[in-house]
Amino acid sequence: MIRKTVVTGAIGFVGSAVVRELLQRGGFEVLGLCRAIQASAEPAPALAAVGDLVEAELSGVLHGADAVIHAAARAHIMKDEVADPLAEYRRVNVEGTLNLARQAAAAGVKRFVFISSIGVNGNINTRPFRVDDQPNPAEPYAQSKWEAERGLMQLAAETGMEIVVIRPPLVYGPGAPGNFGSLVRWVEKAVPLPLGAIHNQRSLVGIDNLVDLIIRCIDHPAAANQVFLGGDGEDLSTTELLRGVGKAMGKPARLIPVPAGLLQFGATLLGKKAMVQRLLGSLQVDISKTCELLDWKPPYTVEEGLQRCFERSN
Repeated sequence: MIRKTVVTGAIGFVGSAVVRELLQRGGFEVLGLCRAIQASAEPAPALAAVGDLVEAELSGVLHGADAVIHAAARAHIMKDEVADPLAEYRRVNVEGTLNLARQAAAAGVKRFVFISSIGVNGNINTRPFRVDDQPNPAEPYAQSKWEAERGLMQLAAETGMEIVVIRPPLVYGPGAPGNFGSLVRWVEKAVPLPLGAIHNQRSLVGIDNLVDLIIRCIDHPAAANQVFLGGDGEDLSTTELLRGVGKAMGKPARLIPVPAGLLQFGATLLGKKAMVQRLLGSLQVDISKTCELLDWKPPYTVEEGLQRCFERSN
């Protein structure tokens, strides 16, 4: 049976990877939605520009869909120039998500898969986050994702449309934006980095593992109205990650063993405490519920994921 699946953010990092994999696997009629079609976008069998999801009228594109995978979002913006970042995150990530979801429910969509963020749990921990931990979003982006999750679960209770929430940690892969992209550029340029003695523990998820999990959630019976944490099932220190990136690139990372305490002190003096915390702090994720309830395990190890990342980008 061919299943019509609508994917938002279809030219973004995660959304485009989902579209590619669905098409490769077969058995899906895929419609990708994006704000606007860019000249540089990869060709897709079906891609529709729908504008701002807050105001979009979507009944036509949602007609006959079995599932919606909502990967579009206003994500981390390092130099945010809007006057009220939280208000803008709420507008896009909460109002836009709920407008899409309400119209999906009205169109008879059976399941709505929402890509949230581990930031809903928090941005640092001393033990692995579990899915049943009390949410503790510390940033506007994560706060908006948490509010969207709550709105979706309320909508599920009202309409009967099944909701699945996936909270991934840092996602890496070819062309990944954000922190991983910065690490790759540093290693590629052979920049000496004072990160050779960092003993934190961080969970990551490769784009291939995340996409496999998302697709598992499209129709797995046990996924309905559940929240899942994503991850590779392996934790690395920042030092180990940089070495892994270098190995996969064939360009060993140039790491200088500077004590973490000294780095934190210097970062505080320079006003870079938040940035350095992402490099030095621990953030671990317990994916046991995800694996057990969905009978799933990450298809690729971190080493394999990094290798695939740079094989594709060459």
